[in-house]
Amino acid sequence: MTAVAILLPVLLLIIGTPVFLVLLTGVAVVFLFLQPIRPVALHQVLFGGLDNYALLAVPFFVLAGQLMGRSGIAERLIDWVLALVGRIPGSLGVATVGGSTVLGAVSGSSVAAVAALGRTLHPQLERAGYGRARAAGLVASAGAIDIVIPPSIAMILYGLAAEQSIARLFVGGILPGLVMAAMMAGFIVAMAVWLRLPVTGRFSAAEVARTSRAALAALLMPVVVLGGIYNGWFSPTEAGGVACLYAILVARYHYRSMSWGQIVATAGDAALLSARILIIVAAAGLVTWVLTTRGVPQAMVAWIAALEVGPVSFLLAVNAALLLVGCLLDPSSAILVLAPLLVPVAVSLGVDPIHFGIVMTVNLAIGMFTPPFGLNLFVAQQVTGVSVTELYRGVMPFVLVMIAALAVITYVPSLSLALWRPL
Repeated sequence: MTAVAILLPVLLLIIGTPVFLVLLTGVAVVFLFLQPIRPVALHQVLFGGLDNYALLAVPFFVLAGQLMGRSGIAERLIDWVLALVGRIPGSLGVATVGGSTVLGAVSGSSVAAVAALGRTLHPQLERAGYGRARAAGLVASAGAIDIVIPPSIAMILYGLAAEQSIARLFVGGILPGLVMAAMMAGFIVAMAVWLRLPVTGRFSAAEVARTSRAALAALLMPVVVLGGIYNGWFSPTEAGGVACLYAILVARYHYRSMSWGQIVATAGDAALLSARILIIVAAAGLVTWVLTTRGVPQAMVAWIAALEVGPVSFLLAVNAALLLVGCLLDPSSAILVLAPLLVPVAVSLGVDPIHFGIVMTVNLAIGMFTPPFGLNLFVAQQVTGVSVTELYRGVMPFVLVMIAALAVITYVPSLSLALWRPL
């Protein structure tokens, strides 16, 4: 029966069953055959997992991201970044990375960033000589930065699963996210020089001033949210509410790009997306409870200790495993299932849990555009119309660059820890 409890969920995942049903199926087998418990316990744990104040941040940030994404913010931010990087070799590609990074600080949605960048910049990248495959690969990979740059839904869920400070995770993600963006931008500049791509655009102080005025309201959102958290004015959950209010005011009264009807419709869509996330949270909480009551995390810690594996080898093994998991599962599902298992082992080896959370998030961000099943690949394919084979070919150089960034983030813990020490 233990083999059935393991293999049945794997089979269901392979045939495309929704993740929450996969998790509940494995738990049902355990409850029926391996750990007989009154059925009422299942309901208590399932709904008890959602009774957590920190989880309110999820629908708040989802709604704020949806509002900022639908109010024309993406185009203004991309124009602003393009104005800043004019005359740099590969400036259009660098603007794609920069635009994604800024969008991440506004919306926190990788999929939304890929959709916005694909529609806006892919045709321009193709005309500038990047080629269909390389341009689509750039769009798909740049969107992954959004998961690491705060505010990040993945970090909220990690903080919940690992019982860590969400504020520290947010602050800890800033430098690693910038490292990822810088290394990708550096690669694009080198590639542009090597391929002799034409320089697109020019730097103009007047254009920078114009686009800065247009994008200022959007750029202030992460300053308000992260500044408020850092200075202790409000908690990460309250920051989500502040972000929603700010996004509504900007969309309705500053840019005047959304009516009240559109705002209400966006709230409905955000509610559905939040429900999809939270049903996975509930199912994953049940899995975690079952594993904990059966002593699985404790057994893993004892097993790793018996192997006498050091933190360097452990992090290397975790990176390899999470890169594989990341291209099969979305980050939310992977974090909720794996964090309760891996964090105790990491802590037992002396790895800081905040640093481990950032490493885990970066791994799963890379998985978002890693062939064959990374979610960003499917979004990029739909938006750009590039074939899957071309997209796989175009994305591989950026996968290697991001793995190099992952190595730096993994083995230089100060990148994740330096900024939040005063908190």
